[in-house]
Amino acid sequence: MTDLREANRGAVLSDLLVHRPTTRTAIAQRTGLSAATISRAVEVLVADGVVREVSEVVSANRGRRAVALDLVGERSVVAGVDLGASTTRVVLADFAGAELRRWEEPTRSDLPAAALADWLAGMVTGRSAGLGAGLAAVSVGLPGAVAESGAVSNAPNLPQVMDAEFTSGLRRAGAVGIRVDNDVNYALLGEQRRGAAADAGDAAMVTIGAGLGAALAIDGRILHGRHGLIGEFGQLPAGPMGTRLEHMVTGPGILRRAEEAGVPLARPQDLFDDEHRLSPLRTQFDHALQIVLTAVAVASEPEVVVLGGGIAESLAGDLDRYQATLGATLQVAPRLVPAALGSFSGAIGAAIDAVHSLYADLGAEPGFGGGHGRSAAS
Repeated sequence: MTDLREANRGAVLSDLLVHRPTTRTAIAQRTGLSAATISRAVEVLVADGVVREVSEVVSANRGRRAVALDLVGERSVVAGVDLGASTTRVVLADFAGAELRRWEEPTRSDLPAAALADWLAGMVTGRSAGLGAGLAAVSVGLPGAVAESGAVSNAPNLPQVMDAEFTSGLRRAGAVGIRVDNDVNYALLGEQRRGAAADAGDAAMVTIGAGLGAALAIDGRILHGRHGLIGEFGQLPAGPMGTRLEHMVTGPGILRRAEEAGVPLARPQDLFDDEHRLSPLRTQFDHALQIVLTAVAVASEPEVVVLGGGIAESLAGDLDRYQATLGATLQVAPRLVPAALGSFSGAIGAAIDAVHSLYADLGAEPGFGGGHGRSAAS
């Protein structure tokens, strides 16, 4: 009987998460549960401080008034972190997912693994103090592949995160549930929930900056893989002499190839000025990017591909051209769009994952959209 009650409570909570605010009657219509069952489940959720009655609404049934239900936002605080090699971005949100605070600051990439974890945990806990509720969950996006175990690999731009001392240090310092995932996975989650891919269940994200990353989602679920290597298209040896794609489209790769070609570039973004539009260096970049976009398209057939990152910001005026070339190659092509959430896509997605982890702990069903990240490695 206890299991049935918990299942009913989870079903009621799952429905409310998708349709909030809502009423008991509306929940009954959508779930098929009896009015008595829903009332009992709501009583428990209210007593536990998860749900509250917020207002009265007029129903279509002869003008009767019904009490609306919603989440208790101030119940807890979560943090979403995008830990980059040069910049760390953080979003704090409440239990209902409303953003409370955001900031960014230079990453202490000079620190060893354990000290980097202490710095990050101290910054998040310090800045979340004074918001009322305690910090309940933290999700951290990392510039590397995250395996089912939580172990991290393929993080050349911030190798400290591959050291087990980093994730274990986060757990020790944070004293809350810590989840980790690839930073681009979280960026795609953010764009699907609140950004440029909000209308697409099948979507992908490509970020191009200091590194190249990609994330894929089918039916709204981020694809991971046992070793977290799904979307690591930058490892493909598609260039001259087996040059990896990552070295052909990222900022450091552009500067390296420009130096080899004797082309003066003060910064990678200068390659996309009009004077370089027909240069061999730009042609090589365009070819490499088309390989990336083609790989993404054939891997999961996304409806939309979101492009983010410092280099991608310089490509906004060329997306129609890239899309047309992709369509000519594949006969069909996903829409190519710039990130709507800017540089905070990853931090916002991480905060959403942290909130969803709290809902899952309360019994919400996986179908409501949670459960994207992975627990930090032990």
